[in-house]
Amino acid sequence: MMLADAAQAVGGKLFILGGGWSVTGPEPGPTAIALKFDVPWDQANVRHRWQLELLDADGSPALLLEEAAGERSIMFAGEFEVGRPPGVKPGTPLDLALALNLGPLSLPPGNRYVWRLSIDGESQEEWQLAFSVRPEVE
Repeated sequence: MMLADAAQAVGGKLFILGGGWSVTGPEPGPTAIALKFDVPWDQANVRHRWQLELLDADGSPALLLEEAAGERSIMFAGEFEVGRPPGVKPGTPLDLALALNLGPLSLPPGNRYVWRLSIDGESQEEWQLAFSVRPEVE
């Protein structure tokens, strides 16, 4: 996973603009998440469910600050299934690229946040992507 200003997944490849940041704000800027799944060979042709949620430093759902809607948490979910292409040797991991463009996120400044990915209800430490929002300067 990688944080970026913008990302696209086209033809199994990720195209990333302004990628690799871990500090943002305090003014909201463009936000995208580029994901590359390495699907094990034996999990091909099996439907998987993924979920990506934004958590605060305490592990609770982070709340966006929105004037019209008040506070709300943010979570994305979907499903994927990867087939085995012809000619690929047995045992080869299969790639899947996914890009989420979120636009500016209004998060309270001066805090640390984590995007946590889970697949089929399971999450691992390396499936987390942390970032900080700078404090406001007075």
